Amino acid sequence: MTDLGLTGQDNDAQFRLRESLNIFMTSSNEQPGFGRRGELLVALQFVLMLIFAIAPVWHPGLSSALVADLLPARLILAVPLALAALVLAAMGSHHIRDYLTPLPYPVDHNRLVQHGVYALVRHPLYSSLLSAALAWTLYTLSLSHLILLIVGFLFFDVKARKEEAWLSERHPEYHDYAQRVRKFIPYLY
Repeated sequence: MTDLGLTGQDNDAQFRLRESLNIFMTSSNEQPGFGRRGELLVALQFVLMLIFAIAPVWHPGLSSALVADLLPARLILAVPLALAALVLAAMGSHHIRDYLTPLPYPVDHNRLVQHGVYALVRHPLYSSLLSAALAWTLYTLSLSHLILLIVGFLFFDVKARKEEAWLSERHPEYHDYAQRVRKFIPYLY
């Protein structure tokens, strides 16, 4: 670094700032705040899940009578989504059981799984969480949960993008797989 007439105190402040940033960035291909293996993403995921779980049901403008009248329709929409969430979680976990980790960074011995539920969506475990959240949102007709679902969808999109970058480094065939199979919703997205 060249001396631009900064005092020793200014240089110390710059050094402390760089060191603070290095806590979250340990290599050149990492993005700030994600951690070496995506630790911050996992922490944020648990925070989002906790907030979703404790958020109050809020449906402004809907009377309790209307909510009660809509129960059959709510169940028709929510139950299949909840069942889909269970299937996606069970099958997704089963197919990557030897490579399963809470971190988005792949384990050293991983293989690219493209069969089973992974032939329908690239991230069935994330899809299962989103499907369960959508089921709850439709069942409760909660606007607060709908907002959190949108935030969760955006979060999982970012997390999946980072995970896919790491998978692409390890598996050159990942690009072709990503072209064939949608990320979260079969045939759509």
